[in-house]
Amino acid sequence: MKKKINLRLIGIAILAILATMVGITTIYYRLFEEQIRKDLSVSAKLLKDTHYFESVNTDSDDIDLSTDIEELRVSWIDCDGTVLYDNDASTVELGNHLDRPEIRDAFETGIGESVRNSDTMNKNTFYFAVLLDNNTVLRVATDAKSIWSVLFSATPMIALIILFIIGMCVAISHMLTRQLIEPIETMAENIEDAGIDTPYKELEPFAEMIRKQHTDILSAAKARQDFTANVSHELKTPLTAISGYAELLAGGMVTEEKKNHFYQEIRKNSDRLLSLINDIIKLSELDRSEKDPDFVELDLYAVVKDCMESLMISADNRGIKLLISGESAMIRGNKEMIKELTENLVQNAIRYNNPGGNVSVMIIKKDRPTLVVKDDGIGIPASEQERIFERFYRVDKSRSKATGGTGLGLAIVKHIVELHDARISLDSAPGVGTTIQVTF
Repeated sequence: MKKKINLRLIGIAILAILATMVGITTIYYRLFEEQIRKDLSVSAKLLKDTHYFESVNTDSDDIDLSTDIEELRVSWIDCDGTVLYDNDASTVELGNHLDRPEIRDAFETGIGESVRNSDTMNKNTFYFAVLLDNNTVLRVATDAKSIWSVLFSATPMIALIILFIIGMCVAISHMLTRQLIEPIETMAENIEDAGIDTPYKELEPFAEMIRKQHTDILSAAKARQDFTANVSHELKTPLTAISGYAELLAGGMVTEEKKNHFYQEIRKNSDRLLSLINDIIKLSELDRSEKDPDFVELDLYAVVKDCMESLMISADNRGIKLLISGESAMIRGNKEMIKELTENLVQNAIRYNNPGGNVSVMIIKKDRPTLVVKDDGIGIPASEQERIFERFYRVDKSRSKATGGTGLGLAIVKHIVELHDARISLDSAPGVGTTIQVTF
């Protein structure tokens, strides 16, 4: 970036110098041409006043301007185009001048002027002609360098100026670049520190976005690390139990009366292990899905009602009364994900309820279709409510493990809610119960 800034500053300086040089040279050359024309006009009038050219019968030998005016060519032309006098060449060698534009204009309007270029001499010749009282034309001319000749002659000085300014530009651009970049480098080195002021107002949105992304990346990395540690711990617990019970059974160290208990423990831990693996697979699939799930128009009430049969059995086994109510409400979503969301919410309501408790599932069609799962169970303390959607987080760890909870159900629910662009809210109090509301 520094190199680019330096090169661009130098490039801008060179372009500015060249543009200025061409512009000023062009302007001054035009002023120079204008001055030459004025000088020729004055010279012509002065020569007219010398009375050398009053009569065409004047002997040209009596007119001698070769020494008086060295840089000015004077020509006297008769009305038929014949050159009567020229201080720079013999009149015999000169042809008829009636075809010259300045001569024609002088005969027609009284004054004529023109400029002719000499590519070989790299010069311009300026002509000014004036009609005399005796119907002859007096013409004066002078040579001047062309604009390209002026530019070429100034090239060495211009080259020195360019080199000098480039040197200054390099030094100034290094200084400016350092002043511009240094605050940005300081901010980049301290990106985690929100107290570091953004050096430029235009960079504030960019800096804020980078800080946010940096924080998100760190949070995601920590979440993955915690998830890996939690998965290892959660898998290790049932596996250790299964391995321990199996080892005791294989070694014949268990009495006949306790074998059935050990078999039941092995099966219970196997079921827990299977549930845990299934939930981890579901979360992994939701996390790594690169394409949007297949969404269709579906009736929320009908999907939830289909889930109730297996959930009724689970509720009956725990002595929980499960009720469903509401009305048809159309949403756009993925049917399997909505089933998964419903099952996790209702299973949690059953799992964390008291014997003889109630779980109500309602479909409300207000401004937006809403799924409400309400229980009168143990409730969730206010201090714990922000964390219940974290992976493997449990409010009551002993109850969760005893009832087969994996700690991933609400994490899956949150993920499905986000994929459906829905909103989830929680209202809970210890000993009163919990109400979870999902608005689509």
